[in-house]
Amino acid sequence: MLPITLKNGGSAEEFAALVDSGADVNVLPWTAGLKLGLVWNPNKATLRIAGVPSGAVAMAVMLTADFGEFSGITQAFAWCNSDHVPLVLGQTNFFMEFDICFFNSRKEFQVVRKAG
Repeated sequence: MLPITLKNGGSAEEFAALVDSGADVNVLPWTAGLKLGLVWNPNKATLRIAGVPSGAVAMAVMLTADFGEFSGITQAFAWCNSDHVPLVLGQTNFFMEFDICFFNSRKEFQVVRKAG
């Protein structure tokens, strides 16, 4: 889990995010989005997230993230209308911007900004 602060305008909240190389996208649970002041727009809720209960949909949102030595990182999330999902950092776009090194024997991982 990665301690992370997510920001939306003037709202900021601290969370623990699951760093998941098998996840296609970053996922934001319903209550986390509400805490950040997001407003659900059913006309934009067109994404389906695998592994979420039937009927759950998501909407794309952009948030700013601070964690470790990094701040002001723009991340795209699929904000799901369910709390049956964890906050996930996945391939789009967390793994696109960072190299993640997993050290299984130590149960640790390292986040490094991609060069270039």
